[in-house]
Parts: sequence; structure tokens; C-alpha cells
Amino acid sequence: MNRAHAILRATAVLLLVALCGCSSLRPTDFTAAVPRFEPEKFFEGPVRSWGVIETRSGRPQSRVRADLNGRREGNEIVITQDFTFEDGRQEQRVWRIKRVDEHRYEATANGVIGPATGYAYGNSFHWVYTLQLRPGNVLTRVRMEHWMYLLGDERTVLNRVIIRKLGVVVAQTTEYFQKGTPTLPTTEAR
Repeated sequence: MNRAHAILRATAVLLLVALCGCSSLRPTDFTAAVPRFEPEKFFEGPVRSWGVIETRSGRPQSRVRADLNGRREGNEIVITQDFTFEDGRQEQRVWRIKRVDEHRYEATANGVIGPATGYAYGNSFHWVYTLQLRPGNVLTRVRMEHWMYLLGDERTVLNRVIIRKLGVVVAQTTEYFQKGTPTLPTTEAR
């Protein structure tokens, strides 16, 4: 009986470690990485993106593309982000991003609850916020965690998004941003 209890306890501890220890990555881990990613510079002007929304197990669920346009307004950059989803649905989010200090950023946007906060170190940008998918329904709130990496060409950003609801991963997104207006792959199903 004691051995079974010890095995059960060890299994519980391992499960807890696995669930809690998943996000040990820190923005400061990328301090020396180059090129340096400054979001307010990358997102000024036209940018396009395309990505895949995946189930929590990593199975592709749908595709998304977006046209972004960033412009300076005082000490902020205002980014208009127009999404087109594979099913034809469209959505617009307008971000107002301010650099708070050398590494820290804060932003507001329609659908975002409270301020979004981010930290840029080296070639990375870690961005976290709560998004309400349907206005007026608190049950549709999800926590968005972005890890963005500026690639060596300084025109491409790889974005990995983990989407959580009540602390549980419900979806993931892999997305590429390209500075300028490159031709985007279609999101239409084949």
C-alpha cells in the first residue's frame, strides 16, 4: 500500500511539474540575439502576415492572413490590423502601442481587456494580453501569449502564439510577418 501511495504521489508531482514548468522561457534569454527587434520600427508602414491556427494538439484548424499598417502618432505607434480568416470572416483590430522604457511596451486595442504588455530583448518580443472574442461575454476571454522573433533579413518576423482559457492551452498559432507588401498566400481551402 505504501509503495502504491508513493507511486501515485510521484506521478502527481511529475504531472504538476509538467503543467507548471511549461513556460520557463524569459525575454531576457534573448538579450544577445541579433538583429535587435524594435516593434515600433518593424510595424511602421505596411506589413503583411499569414498563419495557421492549430488545435491545442497542434493539428491545423484554419488559416488566417492580415494586412497591417502602422503610423506614428506622438509617442505611440497606431497599427490597424485587418484579418481575413479561411472561412471568409473578417475582423479589424486597432493597436495603440507605446514604448515605456528600453525594453517594456504597453498597448491598448479593441477587444483587449486591460493593457497588453510586452518586453523586447535582442531579436525577440514577448507579448501578453487578454482578448475577449465576443463583446459582452466574459466566457469568451482568452489569454494570448506571443513570442515574436525578428529574422536575419530584418524584414520577417516569426510569431508563435499560445492561446489559453482558464490557464489551459486551447489553441496555438504560427504566423509570419513580412515588412512591405509581399504577395500573400491565399487562405481559401483547397
